[in-house]
Amino acid sequence: MEAIENWLKENGITEVECLVADFTGIARGKIMPANKFMRERGIRLPESVALQSVTGDYVADDLYYKLIDPAEIDMRLHPDENAMFLVPWALEPTAQIIHDTYDKQGNPIELCPRNVLKKVMALYEAKGWSPVVAPELEFYLTKPCNDPDLPLEPPVGRSGRQESGRQSFSIDAANEYDPLFEDVYDYAEAMGLDVDTLIHEEGTAQMEINFLHGDPVNLADQVFLFKRVVREAALKHDVRATFMAKPVEDEPGSSMHVHQSLMDTKTGKNLFSNADGTRSELFMNYIAGLQKYIPFTMPLFAPNVNSYRRLLPDTSAPVNVEWGEDNRTVALRVPDSGPEALRIENRIAGADANPYLALAATLLCGYMGIMEGLQPSKPASGSAYKIRDRNMPVHLEHALEKMESSEEIKAMLGEKFIRAYVAVKRAEYENFKRVISSWEREYLLLTV
Repeated sequence: MEAIENWLKENGITEVECLVADFTGIARGKIMPANKFMRERGIRLPESVALQSVTGDYVADDLYYKLIDPAEIDMRLHPDENAMFLVPWALEPTAQIIHDTYDKQGNPIELCPRNVLKKVMALYEAKGWSPVVAPELEFYLTKPCNDPDLPLEPPVGRSGRQESGRQSFSIDAANEYDPLFEDVYDYAEAMGLDVDTLIHEEGTAQMEINFLHGDPVNLADQVFLFKRVVREAALKHDVRATFMAKPVEDEPGSSMHVHQSLMDTKTGKNLFSNADGTRSELFMNYIAGLQKYIPFTMPLFAPNVNSYRRLLPDTSAPVNVEWGEDNRTVALRVPDSGPEALRIENRIAGADANPYLALAATLLCGYMGIMEGLQPSKPASGSAYKIRDRNMPVHLEHALEKMESSEEIKAMLGEKFIRAYVAVKRAEYENFKRVISSWEREYLLLTV
């Protein structure tokens, strides 16, 4: 705690936000005065926080008390001195510190997403390997809209006009929101986030931010907090930012592409390349692992009902687990790079995915491919959008059924985690099915 106390004092912090991410990626925790935080040396939260759905509801009682202690005990939160960040939009000097969660015996809480990612990282550490990732996060800017039945509209830019049409990679279109993005970059710099390139994506008022490559836990922390950054900057300018996978009808969905490679921890060598620059057997095993196990981990890449609206044919999103070289139509793209930068880009995850769980899933799939010595299919050539994969779930219910059917995934991530995650997502799906959509009212009300 000494390093944390020194950092708080050096930055004149008067308030601390103690954060953990739930299954959805919502920041849960407590806010307290800095002197109280230092005096208490950690806080507690109910274990039930891990079972909250996106609506704030919980799973049914018959499952609830099987997944957590019936006494609804507390989790012990330990602050991570490597995950301390300023809150640059706060009115007084405030810190946000990400915490890890443990039971009273000191064991990591199985249901907490950051612990799930650390569990997967430990598999690599035991082999002397260090995964490296670089996420690319897409999102939409929209006008404020308080009626969920109304479609979203692009915001008004500096010119006083709304964007129309698709302006992929347009500098002028991105500059329409320059004051907002100046705040985004200022906030990110103050927090030490490794954000790199800003790109105007294909959709109307759709943007993408790329992160520099690095350690998966640290990058998951950064993506988790970056969503807060963008939302806060947008609010300041009377704009809204959404990371829904498919927020706008007839527009492309928003993804979180993840570039990944594997380094030898001691030498720093890229293990995806042989000494002569050719692709290693380990590289091929890794791709094959992604191909085999992505269909069984889809709820971690596409966690919501809305996620699967993005993964439809002709939506600029992958619909299979094909791989290919310099091919953006496949799920697993191998960018055109030299041997030292050889990597795989997993294009499955939506922007709505919990970054801890999405990174855990992609790294786990690759690891399992290596351990099983799997071989991938032949690389796809040309457009892969027409190649339908029958193993790929097409909706959330199908995805949950596949994940809970995989004994291999249960063994790796823990049966308790799988049961809890599936239960929470099923509770959300049941809530969704109770809502009557505008499509049903428009086409069924007077015709059936």
